[in-house]
Amino acid sequence: MPERNEWNRRIIDEFRANGGRVGGMFADTPLLLLHHRGAKTGVERVNPLAYQRIGESVAVFASAGGQPTNPDWFHNVVANPDVTVELGTDEYGAKARVATGEERERIWSAQKAARPAFAEYEQKAGREIPVVVLDRL
Repeated sequence: MPERNEWNRRIIDEFRANGGRVGGMFADTPLLLLHHRGAKTGVERVNPLAYQRIGESVAVFASAGGQPTNPDWFHNVVANPDVTVELGTDEYGAKARVATGEERERIWSAQKAARPAFAEYEQKAGREIPVVVLDRL
């Protein structure tokens, strides 16, 4: 989907040019860049994602903007959990894991409270939105 790739590329370029900050619709949203490897291809991909700090870790959300299926990056990090995170001007290795049970509910509830659009994504998607914790290595 070339339009989506170009849209992500513009956000990634702006993120890197401005020390991790972007404007427009994401001006007040904490964003990171997640580097992950394709589940089938092994090719490195980069996605800008909203995040929430969880102690020394961060959580990201496989909302796909409310689409009915999980985004490709989610499948990739489940298959290849060794990832790289760009957060502001910091870049570090992390291990991705899918949060479950009480941990997932706590993080997801906090995200919906802080960013009501995520509650809308959940309702629109009609599925449980996976929460992925990125534990710094």
